[in-house]
Amino acid sequence: MDEKELKTEYINAVYQNTRTAIQSIEDIMTKVQDDTFKKELATEEDKYLLLEKECELLAKAENIDGIKDNNWFEKARLWSSINLSTMTDKTNRHIAELMLMGTFMGLITCYKDEADHKNVWSELDEVLSKLKELERNNIDALLPFLV
Repeated sequence: MDEKELKTEYINAVYQNTRTAIQSIEDIMTKVQDDTFKKELATEEDKYLLLEKECELLAKAENIDGIKDNNWFEKARLWSSINLSTMTDKTNRHIAELMLMGTFMGLITCYKDEADHKNVWSELDEVLSKLKELERNNIDALLPFLV
């Protein structure tokens, strides 16, 4: 694989991770009834949107056309999973549990992407570091909603 292909693969991985988080928050936000919880999720979404924009700007700077969002099947699977899971239980505890599971999965993906793309693109490594930090902070912010 040449350098541009490696960078394209890497940025797509990071971008899709942020898009999954954004979609999850958007899908679940309508289920949340607690204003404090809604505010927390909105704050998290804003931070993911900033990272999404950073990915888009890096792609543009490197002339990488059309970084890819998750495919329609992944989006449908995520939407269905959230809607089925919250059909009978819309408590803060249950929604926080769903968000925590997704956040842990996102963090695991960050570590895997970092290992798979060593020495590929230092500027994107910085974005990935910010994403990992955001995921860890979100875990801490979501845990109180389990009680």
